Amino acid sequence: MKASEQIPNDTITSKGIETITGLSEVEAQKRLKDEGYNELPSQKRQNIFVILIHVVLEPMLLLLLGAGLIYVLLGEKQDALMLLIFVFVVVGITFYQQQKTERALEALKNLSSPRALVIRNGQQKRIPGREVVREDYIVLREGDRVPADAVVIFSSNLSIDESLLTGESLAVRKSEWDGKASMTQPGGDDLPFVFSGTLVVQGHGIARVLSIGSQTEMGKIGKALQKITPEETLLKKETSRLVKNFAIGGLILCSLVVIIYGITRGDWIVAFLAGVSLSMAILPEEFPVVLMIFMSLGAWRMSKRQVLTRNTASIEMLGAATMLCVDKTGTLTQNKMILSSLFCDNQFYNMEKNCEKPLPECFHDLLEYGNLASQRDPFDPIEKEIKRTTEKFLQNTEHIHDPWKLVREYPLSKHLLTLSHVWESQDKRKHVISAKGAPEAIADLCHFTKEQTKELLIHIKEMTDKGLRVLGVARSSFKEDSLPDKQHDFEYEFVGLLGFVDPVRLTVAPSLKECYTAGMRMIMITGDYPGTAQHIARQIGLKNPEKFITGPELSQMNPDELREKIKTINIFARVIPEQKLAIVDALKANGEIVAMTGDGVNDAPALKSSHIGIAMGERGTDVARESSSIVLLNDDFSSIVQAVRLGRRIFDNLRKSISYIFSVHIPIAGMALIPVLMGLPLVLLPAHIAFLELIIDPACSTVFEAEREEKNIMNRPPRNLKERLFGRKNLLYSFIQGLSVLIAVIFIFLWFYNGTPAKEDQARTLSFATLVIANIMLIIVNLSGTHSLVTTVNSKNKALWLVVIGAILTLLMILLIPFLQNLFHFSPIPLIDFFIATIAGIISVSWFKVIDLVKRKSHMKPT
Repeated sequence: MKASEQIPNDTITSKGIETITGLSEVEAQKRLKDEGYNELPSQKRQNIFVILIHVVLEPMLLLLLGAGLIYVLLGEKQDALMLLIFVFVVVGITFYQQQKTERALEALKNLSSPRALVIRNGQQKRIPGREVVREDYIVLREGDRVPADAVVIFSSNLSIDESLLTGESLAVRKSEWDGKASMTQPGGDDLPFVFSGTLVVQGHGIARVLSIGSQTEMGKIGKALQKITPEETLLKKETSRLVKNFAIGGLILCSLVVIIYGITRGDWIVAFLAGVSLSMAILPEEFPVVLMIFMSLGAWRMSKRQVLTRNTASIEMLGAATMLCVDKTGTLTQNKMILSSLFCDNQFYNMEKNCEKPLPECFHDLLEYGNLASQRDPFDPIEKEIKRTTEKFLQNTEHIHDPWKLVREYPLSKHLLTLSHVWESQDKRKHVISAKGAPEAIADLCHFTKEQTKELLIHIKEMTDKGLRVLGVARSSFKEDSLPDKQHDFEYEFVGLLGFVDPVRLTVAPSLKECYTAGMRMIMITGDYPGTAQHIARQIGLKNPEKFITGPELSQMNPDELREKIKTINIFARVIPEQKLAIVDALKANGEIVAMTGDGVNDAPALKSSHIGIAMGERGTDVARESSSIVLLNDDFSSIVQAVRLGRRIFDNLRKSISYIFSVHIPIAGMALIPVLMGLPLVLLPAHIAFLELIIDPACSTVFEAEREEKNIMNRPPRNLKERLFGRKNLLYSFIQGLSVLIAVIFIFLWFYNGTPAKEDQARTLSFATLVIANIMLIIVNLSGTHSLVTTVNSKNKALWLVVIGAILTLLMILLIPFLQNLFHFSPIPLIDFFIATIAGIISVSWFKVIDLVKRKSHMKPT
């Protein structure tokens, strides 16, 4: 479709940018409803029937169906019907958990959608990229991903990297639309069209959306995205290995059971039933399900704490983080700049103390040219503060220049940390140039002598020692029509210094203290002066605030020297983003597990190289977010610490869940295997194991996932990455737990069976009751290693109470209702016998809590 057909004749050009109002929210919502979201078809939610098919094909359900078929062959219709009911119940529970996970992933997808800055109702507004609609006006800034195919109506030095679509690595220049050009293919300079997924590498602009979703150039090649397969995480590999080992061992044991039972007793159908029972008892199909649920719901819980997890591997790494490398501005501070001090003509002026007094005349030029070097409708906090202060003190004076026209911008670059605006004066007789930036760069622009620079640095240090962020301001004029290519070609005059204070976030000091108790170090990285960084460091309680390394010093160091110095240095000042990578590499070489924050395009290498890249959600660029594994939605340091806490909790609870799964399968497998080997009647039939699965499935996922963190979770060192999720120590502990339950259940069966076939059903009933009670106790005991049994039972874990109460009530119904007794091949039992079975089940597990108590007391004793 031609661009001229999509842009009306009254399209606003660059001469009237400030008059753009964009769509109203009502119009945008209507387009969203009519045309759909700005996303590729592959991003849609998983179909409900696909989820159902995956659930039905679970090995456990297939085994239940196999057992049901055997019962049909035996003519046991009631047993077959009961197993079918269990199939539906298990499908329902699993399906509910899958749907819950899917909803969590959907919520995360909405958060993780690339952010877009649009103009609606005349206001700039950040929205998820998927909510951009056709005819929206989008603001393009350096480092952002273009959210949709659009036509440029205003640009300033706008260059786009279109390599994603064209394969060409060189960025292409963009021009403003002339009202005639038609939509073209990506590639080539000076075209007015931008395309979804491409990256703004320089300048800024405004564009009007032409196409969204599958109608974009990206949408046309969207199928290629479906070929991308995520790499398996360490946890997934470990659980896969566990399942594989269990499956191989289970297959061997099941084959032996079928063969031994068939040969010794001659009943091959019952032999197959025994084999199915053992398969159901041994197969730990819960492992991969638990991992998926823990990671998905864990990521969702983190999003509730303003932390977006872009990949689940980062959750594994969080609990192991030993080093947090954090930007000062906006993360440790509020990113709320207040103009606190002015310096001009060798004198300081305190803005905070004199905020209600008229501004002395000698400082008027400083605010005037600082404002001229800023955007008219600023987004940057510093520029907003400059504009606010200028309008407050200089309104209705000759220092406000609303009619002036901005004719050129010289952007900030890594080679020259200043920017300049060229204005056409009202009489059009000359150009007025204003510049602002790093004071050293401004001094360079003004061609200061060494003595002048030295004197200026003294004044700068005086300001930075008070924690101020300092900017220099300069001015120039130019009478010729043809403007030079470089800022240095103007003759600048130094005007003065602006000092801003960025208040520290109130949550930082207690969060940093928590970091230290958790065995983590923090490094502050800033582009500000050492004095400013040290002032902040003392406020928040950062260790060794007297030591620092500056960017120029860092550039002179070799890797080995940096590795040694970084062991005690916690402040890096005057650092450019590219130097973050050297810091990350030095820390990694020292064996640290590094979490690194960043927000700009140049931060991407460091974010990608670190173990946990943390991008800023509010002020960060899309390329920084795409290079990271975590996004802070509120840019707050305390959110990082909360994420570490939650990461440790998730890993702890996952380990507890795996331990429980292993423990509970020991007695189930033992009671399916031992009677065959000892020539006893079958104790656990497929229906019994299916009932136990109704307790195990929600317990190992929902109950353990919802459990609160341990008391000491942030009072212990970070987890060693080499530490296995389920190592030998955990394996032995869980095996002993399961063996203890197995001994209790066997004891109850043998005690009440006593070699009398007439008592077979009664012994089966009581051993089953013992196993259910012991199962409940296993859940409670494994939930916490630091809380007492009473505290655990009285916890606010609603899922625990639902599972426990549901299991006990159902058990009582099975034991008391004759119809259910017959289905389970049970018989009525005296109350005293049930009491004995209950006590046996409780004692078989609760003694582990006594061991935990002894361990806690021994750790508390002074050494």
